[in-house]
Amino acid sequence: MELIFWWMIPAALLMAVGTYWVARKRDRSNGSLRRPVAHSHRLTELPEYQAALRRHRRWLTVAAVAGGVLMAAAVVSAARPAERSTVSPEQRNRDIILCLDASGSMSSADAAVVEVFARLAQGFDGERLGLTVFDSSAVQVFPLTDDYDFVQEQLQVAKEAFDGAPGSAGFLDGTWNGAGSSLIGDGLASCVQGFPAADEGGQAGAGGTQERSRSVILATDNFVSGDPIFTLEEAAALAKKKDVRMYALNPGDFDYGTDPAQPGAQLRTAAEGTGGAYYPLDSPEAVQDIIRKVQATEATAFKGAPQAAVADRAEIPLGIALVSGLVLAGASWRLRP
Repeated sequence: MELIFWWMIPAALLMAVGTYWVARKRDRSNGSLRRPVAHSHRLTELPEYQAALRRHRRWLTVAAVAGGVLMAAAVVSAARPAERSTVSPEQRNRDIILCLDASGSMSSADAAVVEVFARLAQGFDGERLGLTVFDSSAVQVFPLTDDYDFVQEQLQVAKEAFDGAPGSAGFLDGTWNGAGSSLIGDGLASCVQGFPAADEGGQAGAGGTQERSRSVILATDNFVSGDPIFTLEEAAALAKKKDVRMYALNPGDFDYGTDPAQPGAQLRTAAEGTGGAYYPLDSPEAVQDIIRKVQATEATAFKGAPQAAVADRAEIPLGIALVSGLVLAGASWRLRP
């Protein structure tokens, strides 16, 4: 415990001494103006007078003590008593990139994904979120950021675009610059490249660099139309090399048979190969439950750099001042003429 403005206490003591000296000097000067009264003992020796004088002096003492305590408590509070400590704040170290297939068959699922993440972002604290959309080419809507107001604003714009709201088609500009449609491998590779390098995305700690957990939420039905630069397998291998987990959300899952070359089976193999998971969704509404599972399993935390914290501890002197003020008010009422 310490007083940040400690100099206020000696200053208040000096003012109190000066006030007492001025009051004593004025009392002496007023003494010369007093005049004796004959036979005053007839009044002062009455029992009623003596009792009234004792009561007056008692309440006067109470008022003086309460006033002094009030002033002392006010000065101590103004001196700002505080307690210094060292804290190591817990920081979330999760990076999540939403990687959304913007082809027509994915619109309802994409809308559900961004709607859920817009709500989840309200409870995030330190996690970084990014968004990339792709069809025949990929467009980074916004990079990894923890500006959650901006994130919610952009995700709302994305939801309106996926829902086909009037005037929102421009959101998907740039996703049709390539040849073909739903080039999943190229889209996934672009999302994986959206994570910063280890020396940029790490968090310095006592033992070196603290890596941030990296996840890609890939929403696609894996129906490729065209010749991508990266195949799905090559993009998944890139994700695994960069220690990025891929969680694939497939709202269709229209596999026919158990052939490993089926779209859903390929997507499952690619996702599980990165340490992630594959979810065949029966309906877009199931996205919310899946993302919550991803959030629960992937969330980790680490202690940040120690920081000095100063906490004001003025509650005790302020409480004393409050009680003293109430006592002073009661004594003043009893001393009224």
